Amino acid sequence: MAFIERLGRRHSHRSEAHLMACYVDQPIFPFGRMMMCHLWADSLDDLLAMVDRIGVARKWIQGHPTLSFGKHRDASWIHFDIVKSKRALAIQAGAVETDRYGASYFDAQQRGRVQIVASIEEIRIKAGKPVDGIIRPPAVSEGALL
Repeated sequence: MAFIERLGRRHSHRSEAHLMACYVDQPIFPFGRMMMCHLWADSLDDLLAMVDRIGVARKWIQGHPTLSFGKHRDASWIHFDIVKSKRALAIQAGAVETDRYGASYFDAQQRGRVQIVASIEEIRIKAGKPVDGIIRPPAVSEGALL
């Protein structure tokens, strides 16, 4: 079952046939002068479609047994590290924003690591954040000027 379905949330602006469930976390990982974040998806097809759309070379995939190369093959899960500008493009293309724990939460759910999932949820609850880690835009009140 897709991560986004488990969250009980859908991309309301997309039809079922075109649902692409991709996610980005917060850009908190320095790499030289750049700030990086993770991009991952419910399926490899969705992930590759997103990187094609935002202009990230497929060769930078990490954690895939055949598509990744060198040390990138050793990553514990399939994802891309992307820069902030590519993160913005991914969000514009429909990627779901998560908090800094989004990638770990997704991976723990995929692997059935219940204790890690519970620990992350506890951190979020204590911080007064949504338990699923999805960053939702603030609600616009009726009659507000846009």
